Formats: sequence, structure tokens, C-alpha cells
Amino acid sequence: MPDGRVSLERQIELLEEELRHARKMSALGELASTTTHEFNNVLTTILNYAKLGLRHKDEASRDKALTKILAAAQRAEKITNSVLGLARSRGHDRAPTDIAQLVDQSLILLERELQKYHVQVELQIEPAPPALICANEIQQVLMNLLTNARQAMPRGGRVVIRVAPDAASGTVDLSVRDTGTGIPPEVLPHIFDRYFTTKQGPDASGKGGTGVGLAMCLEIIENHQGKIRVESTVDIGTCFTLKLPEAKTNPAPSPASPLPRLGFPLHNATSAR
Repeated sequence: MPDGRVSLERQIELLEEELRHARKMSALGELASTTTHEFNNVLTTILNYAKLGLRHKDEASRDKALTKILAAAQRAEKITNSVLGLARSRGHDRAPTDIAQLVDQSLILLERELQKYHVQVELQIEPAPPALICANEIQQVLMNLLTNARQAMPRGGRVVIRVAPDAASGTVDLSVRDTGTGIPPEVLPHIFDRYFTTKQGPDASGKGGTGVGLAMCLEIIENHQGKIRVESTVDIGTCFTLKLPEAKTNPAPSPASPLPRLGFPLHNATSAR
């Protein structure tokens, strides 16, 4: 503008950009907290079995200690690879991405939390083409949905994660279904409203609700020209489905990714559409 003042529209754009940046930093801090906790568990295992191996000189005890140390180190490697994969795609660029692999990486980071709260995970992975997405943003949405599902099952339960192509709509569908408390019909229309929440602050894991989570998820999915759908029944559970655009540059479907070896009950099933 001639007088040097910033237009109202530009001010709104700048504020929205600052808000997006703040959300990303918050998500990064959440990831750092989760990863630090996971590494502490791994290091505790390594230290304890190293001490065991030093105390006991017999071959059987040392073999046991070394086996446990090796397993813990391999888990640490998986966690590192998952975090590095997320860090490598921290920009806005979208690229063909294997959604099943993204699920694997998210479960590695959330394994101990799901195990602690007695949540079983069932994977239903169908051969699907890559989706054209910004991987770190979709992983952020997925981890938010998984955390919400866990919090909806305070006494434990089951989460079903499904990946399947939808050729008719040209999308790769990713759904997260829980057996939790469900969402009342009067609340359901408001769950994507900014700052709307039914949570009463942080839970035992330190995670609580500000009302930003699902609003942010909706914004990310819409920016990808995708859709997010929700179905819920009180005392039966909730299902969120992400419909993500298929990467047209690679139409050949990829085989289902191998399932991660997780430390909590995991079930695999192939569903038919």
C-alpha cells in the first residue's frame, strides 16, 4: 500500500502462517517428548542387561544379556529411522508416499503408549498405490487420531487401522477405528470446530485437549484436497477415515507392507471391499 500500512488481508495471512508454524512446533515437541520416553525405555533395558552380563560370568547369563541388548538396540534403530523419515520431509512438498509404511512408522513411535494402556492393534492392509501427500503432515494427523483413540478407551480396547484403495474416487483411504466411548450425536457436529474440546486437561500420559487437534487435522486434509469422515456410536466406538489423493504418476499398486514387529498384541487381517 502507498502509505506503507499492511492490509487487513495480509495481516490475516501472516497470523495464519504464524499459527501454522506454532502448530508444527507443538507437534514437533510432542514427537520429541514421545521419542525421548521411548529411548529412555530402550536405554534402561540396555543398562540393566549390561549390568546382568557383568555380574554373571556364566555363558548362559551372558548370552541372555547380549540377546536382550541386541533386541533393544534394534528397537532404538527403528525409532531413529522413523524420526529421521519424518524429519526428512518436514517441508510442504508432496510426494508419492506408501501409506502402509507411514502407519508402521507411527506405530513404532506409539508402541509403548498403546501397550501401557492395553490397546490392541489390528492392521488391515490392502495393496494400494502411493498417495500424493506431505508425509510428515499426514503422520501428524494419524498420530493425533491414534492418541485420541487411545484416550477414548481408558480401560483398554482395540484399534483397527485400515489402508485400502478407492479406485472410484481416486483416493487411498486410511481409517482408524476404536472400540471406545464414542461421540454423542449432539457433540459430533462440533468436533472439528477450533478450540472445541470435551477433554478435561492432560491425562496420565500428559496429553490433554486444547480443541486444536481435530481442527488442525481437518485443515491439513483439506489442504491436500482430501476428505476426512467420522462415524461414531456411543459406547461402541468411533471411526475416522482419511481419503487421500492417489499419486497418479505411479498407478501400479504396491504390495502390502510387512507388518512391524511390535511389543503389544497385533493382529493382521485383509478386508474385502
